[in-house]
Amino acid sequence: MNFQQLRSVREAARCGFNLTEVAAMLHTSQPGVSRQIRELEEELGVEIFARAGKRLTGLTPPGDALLPIVERLLLEADNLRRVGKDFKASEQGRLSIAATHSQARYALPQVVRDFRVLFPQVSLHLHQGSPSQVAQMLLSGEADIGVATEALAGYDALLTLPCYRWTHSIVVPPEHPLLAHTGPITLEQLACYPIITYELGYTGRAHIDEAFAREGITPDIVLSAMDADVIKTYVELGMGVGIVASVAVDAERDRHLRLIDAGHLFEVNLTRLGLRRGAWLRGYAYSFIESFVPTLTRAVVEQAMQAPAGSLHLS
Repeated sequence: MNFQQLRSVREAARCGFNLTEVAAMLHTSQPGVSRQIRELEEELGVEIFARAGKRLTGLTPPGDALLPIVERLLLEADNLRRVGKDFKASEQGRLSIAATHSQARYALPQVVRDFRVLFPQVSLHLHQGSPSQVAQMLLSGEADIGVATEALAGYDALLTLPCYRWTHSIVVPPEHPLLAHTGPITLEQLACYPIITYELGYTGRAHIDEAFAREGITPDIVLSAMDADVIKTYVELGMGVGIVASVAVDAERDRHLRLIDAGHLFEVNLTRLGLRRGAWLRGYAYSFIESFVPTLTRAVVEQAMQAPAGSLHLS
């Protein structure tokens, strides 16, 4: 048994059983991949993949049982390499952060700046994507740390830790009729106007939809976007009323807009930090996490990483 055999099995499952893609991922030939898989099956005495002729079509029941073990073995092998590097050069290396647009734009800049001062020899890579893409980057090992509001808590292979709570705000042009109301804005009043807000699955959009649904109101959402800056741009053009994360509004940058509190209208949102369970983190990764969330010290994160999936309840 060797690691190339294990990698061939893992990538075959990840690539939808397409051996051409697996060969490209592993920089080898398709016959070579087939041979590695066959040799492992012969050694184990079971067929890992179902086949139609020479084509893989899926996992067999033994394959379903073996795949998580293969994943763990390869993860631990990667951890061995990381541990060696950590002791060899504790302040050199690479750190990959995956975050949604809102987190990368509004929550992380100061943390990234401070990290660069403390660890100038660490190559920092910031990837942006949807919450599900952030989760997939963590699962694949492309990212070491993920930051998002939605999606991360839905994967057993990921450890998610609470970062901070936030609410939504309404943004309107100056002299908009909503500004004339003296009391708190209601959903009925808000629904009188076209609405511009986040795409489904982004930045607390689910809580916005749920609030309207509870009141039996169908809002006129004329435009949705992934980024608050895009939403605010179209609000400035007079296309509608914006609903954005409160942290995405800055009095100086957004002086052509007016802010209305919406904390009473929509449920409070929780931004989470995600890590792949069992992954080895370099010392500077813990420093990045603690800089972002001071309560998430290395001791706290390591304790959470060691806890079984589903046993940790942080809020």
